[in-house]
Amino acid sequence: MGLNISNKLKPSKAPFYGIVLGNASFPVGTVVLPVTFGTPDNYRTELIKFEVADFESSYHAILGRPALAKFMAIPHYVYLLLKMPGKTGVLTFRGDLQRSFECEKEAITYASTNPLPDTAGEVLAAAQQYSTSGSEIPAKKTNRSTPKPPDNIRVKAIQQQEDDPSKTALIGIGLSDK
Repeated sequence: MGLNISNKLKPSKAPFYGIVLGNASFPVGTVVLPVTFGTPDNYRTELIKFEVADFESSYHAILGRPALAKFMAIPHYVYLLLKMPGKTGVLTFRGDLQRSFECEKEAITYASTNPLPDTAGEVLAAAQQYSTSGSEIPAKKTNRSTPKPPDNIRVKAIQQQEDDPSKTALIGIGLSDK
């Protein structure tokens, strides 16, 4: 059963970047919908604003940081786990590793079968030419300077590793409560 939201769409001014091929994709509009997680005994419902897009994707909906913050959810991406407070306790949701893998394969297949636009192709060609020219990215120089506290603060140096005197921390001593 589909949800008819076309009469509830409001205009959107927020383009998508880096999700579809090309420079940007503009959403059809926005809609605010109630989203519920859980069971009839223990659940959580919040109103979430969605950007409605008109392009192919392996995802039906993407809940970003604002939605996770509204639900006070804690995601653990490695274990495909999401936890959030419910009405009578913690709600725990486990992802399906096999289904996740299939979605990823579908997204890769979709991306590989659609041609890159000219601008992205030009960037790719320039990057390949640069990488074959033998140019290297310079190594980052490490900063070996020792931090110096202000003159009016007494400090004590604490060595962090016994075998490496360069790994020390400075701790203030005799400081006021302020």
